[in-house]
Amino acid sequence: MKGFVFHGPGESAWQDVPDPSIKDATDVIVRVDAVTICGTDLHILKGDVPEVRPGTVLGHEAVGEIVEAGSDVHTVRPGDRVLVSCITACGRCRYCWEKMYGQCRADGGWVLGHLIDGTQAEYVRVPHADLSVHALPGALDSNDAVLLADIFPTAYEVGVLNGHVRPGDTIAVVGAGPIGLAAIATAQLYAPGRIVAVDLAATRLDAAKRLGADAVADAREAPEQLIADLTDGLGADVVIEAVGVPETFELCTRMVRPGGHVANVGVHGKPATLHLEDLWIKNVTITTGLVDTYSTPTLLRMAAAGRLPTSQLVTHTFPLDRMEEAYDVFARAADTGALKVVLGGPQHEVVAVQAA
Repeated sequence: MKGFVFHGPGESAWQDVPDPSIKDATDVIVRVDAVTICGTDLHILKGDVPEVRPGTVLGHEAVGEIVEAGSDVHTVRPGDRVLVSCITACGRCRYCWEKMYGQCRADGGWVLGHLIDGTQAEYVRVPHADLSVHALPGALDSNDAVLLADIFPTAYEVGVLNGHVRPGDTIAVVGAGPIGLAAIATAQLYAPGRIVAVDLAATRLDAAKRLGADAVADAREAPEQLIADLTDGLGADVVIEAVGVPETFELCTRMVRPGGHVANVGVHGKPATLHLEDLWIKNVTITTGLVDTYSTPTLLRMAAAGRLPTSQLVTHTFPLDRMEEAYDVFARAADTGALKVVLGGPQHEVVAVQAA
């Protein structure tokens, strides 16, 4: 089969790789029908995630069909159409009992495309299948479903829930890429007073407005002042960091009000300065975290009912064998306008999806 293989910083290829096989009784083999590229994959290619060994197939988000299941798999069976979660969970360790699946101690957590071969291939082995794949409603389109593998649960859990968004709050979302846009969409479930999106790209700020942001700000033009003007100088109740660079994290800490929350979602490849000399007196809560995906069943039900704007984030689709081109388009988002890139089987044509 073919897969997208990481060979070291700046080096990757779509190439022949061994077919996956059942290794443990809790495994399944999934034929990949739709897969997407994550900002974390770009961090890996830059060398920001040193645990990823050269020779690893990347990817941790997919929709597909189960073609083989181990003898100890009980919730799905061959022929089922499933969502492959970005998080693998054994369901038996202390962290899984607490629904902290991202911290699973039994070779779980974020392993696909990180510690083991991932989903950007024609087939993928998924460990601990009972909690790591989700049967899909028949009516849910693959472009909608695949965005529930990572970005929507990540934005919702690590951004909105960890940030304690409440009715009437002023929310600032720094970074209007896929994660930031999903945070804007899911923050609206809690009836905030206003949502402000901050980014460098006009196309992403336009997308933020379409998805419900009440105001937008260019990150180069003192967004702190806009937040101050909107809140009578108080600051935002919740600031969600959805980029993963030191400058945006430090911007978030300047925008938050005393007693407010900074929810860091972005994956950082470099240290950021924590200005405790300014923050200590403000009673600010800062949270970080890897997604646990405990919200995935709820989000799936909402998507099936048409309550989440999932496929609105998909701007480009490609056949699976155009993976290298898809990476180039996604990596040059400022030039291409890419938000989320989805790759499907040979029946899919290359399409740049016109935003509504």
